[in-house]
Amino acid sequence: MSHSLKSAALAATLLLATSGAAFTDTATAEAKAENEAKIQMAVSIGSKAWKDAFNAGNAAGAAALYEDDAIMVVKPFGTFKGKDEILAFGTDLVSKGFDDVVYSKTTTTIVDSSSASVSASWTMNNAHGIITNEHWVIQEDGRALMREDHFEVAQ
Repeated sequence: MSHSLKSAALAATLLLATSGAAFTDTATAEAKAENEAKIQMAVSIGSKAWKDAFNAGNAAGAAALYEDDAIMVVKPFGTFKGKDEILAFGTDLVSKGFDDVVYSKTTTTIVDSSSASVSASWTMNNAHGIITNEHWVIQEDGRALMREDHFEVAQ
């Protein structure tokens, strides 16, 4: 086999090897991007459902968008653990006439392959503040539920 033929064969082998790696890298990147888009969509749907429920005065509907053992940290009011405590806090707010929550300056950050964190400013009819971390986790059925909810109230 001539030197140029060996060189051509080596070049072809390297091209095939690297193009296969590039294809694998591209496929992996596309799969990751697709998964992140699914997370973004599920979190967006969950967040809208939470706001819609709260604004309709449906504290139970809003609480249903938390995992059973979720934690809510509300500065300066305290920490609420589990759906029952979160529901009690929400029911109290709704009974006092709080509603019309609107998020602005919203940022959603992918945390890992099954969750994202949301931060935002928020306003409502009787208060305003910031969300430092709504940690949304994708469930087996594809829905996103909140595992952690950290926000501050500034009057």
